[in-house]
Formats: sequence, structure tokens, C-alpha cells
Amino acid sequence: MPSAPRPFPWFLFTISALVGMGLFFVPAFIIRPFHHQTPSALALAMALLQHAPWGTFGAALLCLVLAFLLWGGANRGRKIILATTMVLVVFAAVMARLNYFEWMFHPVPAAQFESAAASKLDKSEMILAIRYGSDARAYPIREMAYHHILNDVVGGIPVAVTY
Repeated sequence: MPSAPRPFPWFLFTISALVGMGLFFVPAFIIRPFHHQTPSALALAMALLQHAPWGTFGAALLCLVLAFLLWGGANRGRKIILATTMVLVVFAAVMARLNYFEWMFHPVPAAQFESAAASKLDKSEMILAIRYGSDARAYPIREMAYHHILNDVVGGIPVAVTY
């Protein structure tokens, strides 16, 4: 029969789980492409990202030890809470070590161009333009905002176009 819940280990488990998940989820929520980011929020997100790999590992380890200690005295509902929380904390610890932004922005393998006459761009479409000698290129901002960087050669000179 499960014993009465011990408040301090549960409190410590909860705090550790919130820290572990927060170190991943808070920066992931703040740093969202195509959403407004204030300088202070971005500074917070970057500070958390810097500490996330070790912080999430420590939180996950502490949660694992506490979950092991709490498991025996927990009823079915509390065991479900422990297991679910552990899955989320381990997920955060793994994700804190990956650059998930690379999954969102796929590189362009090779630039493809059309003549200005064949282009289907709206007249109000903004572009980035490069001209070197007689060679010129135009890159739609809408596409550059998604990919952020494109390697190209203009007039025989390699360039990295960024936005």
C-alpha cells in the first residue's frame, strides 16, 4: 500500500523538473522565427541556452534520483505524474544539446535564377540585389527570410548572401 506523500522530495522534484524543462522550453518559445523578439527577452533566451546543456542534464539526473526514491510510495496517479514528467525532462535535456533551428531552415543547394521578364514576383516584393561587373543577381526577401543565407557566385566571385 502506498505511503503518504513526502512533501519535500516532491517539492524538490517539481522544482528540478521545472528548471530542466524551462531551460529548453523558454528559449524555444522566445526565439521563434518570424515573431517579434525584444532585446531583453532575446538576452534571457541566449543566457538560458548557454547554460541549458549542463542545467538540463543536472535537473534530469536529480529528477531521476528523486523519481526513483518517490516511486515506491506513490499511488498510480503519482506514478503517472512521475513518468510523464521524466519523459518531458529527458526530452528537454536531449533537445538542449541539438540545434533545432537547423531543422526549420533548410539550406538552398544551388541558387536558381529567372530573367526579370520571366519572374513572377509582385511589383511590391522586396529584394536583395548584388551587382559585380556585368553580372547581377536579385534575391527575394521572402525567400531569404526563410533560408537566411545563400552561397552564390556573382561575376566569378563567391558571395554569401544573408538576411
